[in-house]
Amino acid sequence: MSKKLYRSESDVMIGGICGGLAEYFNIDSTIVRLLFVAGVFVGAAAIFIYLIGMIVIPKEGEVR
Repeated sequence: MSKKLYRSESDVMIGGICGGLAEYFNIDSTIVRLLFVAGVFVGAAAIFIYLIGMIVIPKEGEVR
């Protein structure tokens, strides 16, 4: 079975992007969220990438 990237519906803070990435890479979602916050402080591009991810990446229910 191939891995699919989706927005998590169970591990959600804002849009489920970090939760979905954590499940995809099989790591803790807190680590992904901390990396995202660090990315926001380094450059505001992380916010735009997150917003684009909310539009492009399907929800978990749409994939399964």
